[in-house]
Amino acid sequence: MVTDTPRDTPLEERLRELAGSVPDPELPMLTLAELGVVRRVRRTGAAAVEVELTPTYTGCPAVESMAEDIEQVLRERGGMAEVRVRRVLAPPWTTDDITPEGRRKLAESGIAPPRTTRPAGPVPVTLRPRRGPAPRPAAPAAGEPLRCPHCGSAETELLSPFSSTACKALRRCTACLEPFDHFKELT
Repeated sequence: MVTDTPRDTPLEERLRELAGSVPDPELPMLTLAELGVVRRVRRTGAAAVEVELTPTYTGCPAVESMAEDIEQVLRERGGMAEVRVRRVLAPPWTTDDITPEGRRKLAESGIAPPRTTRPAGPVPVTLRPRRGPAPRPAAPAAGEPLRCPHCGSAETELLSPFSSTACKALRRCTACLEPFDHFKELT
């Protein structure tokens, strides 16, 4: 038997918008909604709410700051007296969770957005035995070049696998010679 998942109430939708409007502490040009880390907002009482937050990786140092900012906005602008932010690790966050608007904002800020790893269109389903390791997700789409956010050239080189944060790499465009950050693909 298949059951429908519960729908958010209008208040939960508004609280989710508020939680999602919080800027990311490390990438302030993006909101948490655009980054795709706010998974669920659920009322647990008349003035109580629980927010499910999935960090970009388990050791993300910004997750505490995100939680504090979500708590503050839901208390001050959402009228919630009790706010609980719960870290949820499954399903794990991937760079495919970044919205198109978030990708656009990254590029406008001089950061090459991650390439998508989810296939476009229908997703093939492969049945396998219950035991054994799950297959690894696909690598970035074949033929999808990493483009310079300054000039658009696909001619880039890796300078360092790490940049100002662990989720970014430092690259240089060989056409315009400008260095830039690349938000690394995480599947």
